[in-house]
Amino acid sequence: MTLADKITSSRLILAPIFFIIYFLPRFFPALGPALWTIPVLWIIYLVSEFTDLFDGIAARKKGEVSDFGKLYDPFADTLTQITFFLCFVADGILPSFLFLVVLYREFSILFIRNLMLKRGVTLGALMSGKVKTVIYIVAVGFALLASSIIRLDLGTELYRWSVIVAKAVFALSVLMAVISFLEYFSIFLKNTDKK
Repeated sequence: MTLADKITSSRLILAPIFFIIYFLPRFFPALGPALWTIPVLWIIYLVSEFTDLFDGIAARKKGEVSDFGKLYDPFADTLTQITFFLCFVADGILPSFLFLVVLYREFSILFIRNLMLKRGVTLGALMSGKVKTVIYIVAVGFALLASSIIRLDLGTELYRWSVIVAKAVFALSVLMAVISFLEYFSIFLKNTDKK
């Protein structure tokens, strides 16, 4: 594995740790409010997102851009983002029906990538997919802010507004996810016509 691939792998390790820590107070109520989870969750979230930036930089700088990396990076992104979203959906911060659209989109892209790979074409991340990922990141940030507000018991009004913002950004990210899917699907159809 290249350095970039190792950086990408860190996200696959951090995602389940985030999930466990997020739900730890719920599974073990004897721990109390477990306020220590808030900074730990923020650190995991920020490290995960920065590794997404750094793996690409490392691959380009070392000249190690590979077909494997083009598939591995979006795969790690998807698992990480789905893990984050699942936590917030379970807590009622993000709507489950939008999360379902995200799941359908991500599995569909995975299927398209596999079909393209069978034809000898590696379909990496497109610009629309990268924009979608950035909006996903922002949506997770606002959802984590809402979760932090409720864990710190900073008031229901502040929590309510933070949830509204998180839902709005999440809805925007889902819209971008659908647009991105249509672009990937269009490329797939064009490639099919050529064959």
